[in-house]
Amino acid sequence: MQQRRSYRKFLMLMFLALFLLPVAARAALVAYEGGPRGWRDADWSSTGSLPAPAAELEARVLVFSGRTGGWKGAVAVHSWIVLKRENALRWTRYDVVGWGSPVRLNGWAPDGLWYGNRPTVVADVKGAQAARLIPKIEAAIKDYQYGNAGDYRLWPGPNSNTFVATALRAVPELGAMLPPNAIGRDFRSLPYLGLTDSGTGVEASLWGVIGIKIGWVEGIELNFAGLVAGIDLRSPALKLPGFGRIGFEAPVATAIPAG
Repeated sequence: MQQRRSYRKFLMLMFLALFLLPVAARAALVAYEGGPRGWRDADWSSTGSLPAPAAELEARVLVFSGRTGGWKGAVAVHSWIVLKRENALRWTRYDVVGWGSPVRLNGWAPDGLWYGNRPTVVADVKGAQAARLIPKIEAAIKDYQYGNAGDYRLWPGPNSNTFVATALRAVPELGAMLPPNAIGRDFRSLPYLGLTDSGTGVEASLWGVIGIKIGWVEGIELNFAGLVAGIDLRSPALKLPGFGRIGFEAPVATAIPAG
């Protein structure tokens, strides 16, 4: 009996250390740093990280992720997709948002700040590889099953990160995954047991609310209520709720060569 109580106590302490304490620490940091008081006060301008389309005529695929605003920013990021076909004279940006028709086309600058926060690049593919991936990504966007008004749900999904994760599943050869604090990336309409999105490991998940992943690209992840804790294996780092990764910088996916 005593041994059972000790085991339960250990599990509770592990839960606090892995999930609740990091969220509390991140929330305190957000409160200390301050930030825009609302949507209208935030900076959404371009970061200037992408060239003019006419200056880069080859095809290109990018996935961006930026910390969101308000208290959501304590635990979550927002992700989006940017495409450019060969010789195209404009970038095309796809987002999902929580008002009106969820899927938005060119609603913001392709490399824009998100709620005043500079985004990170999750994937960046150029040339022939990008040209090969773009039709698959565009087909996944067109067929996105949660693209109707009212489909969006902040938690546990489907949300902006669900949208991008769905597109990434259509191109597992990209070898990309969203950050661990991209809440909603693991949402599925049914329980899931099978390969991870990258195809390099295995995953078990109950609607993206509780789950586990083990894979080369994904590392080792425990998901509780959409919050992820774990270890990155490729580029050593801890994964903590709210903070995302703490360790070596995450590699930018550039696609696995065809054949």
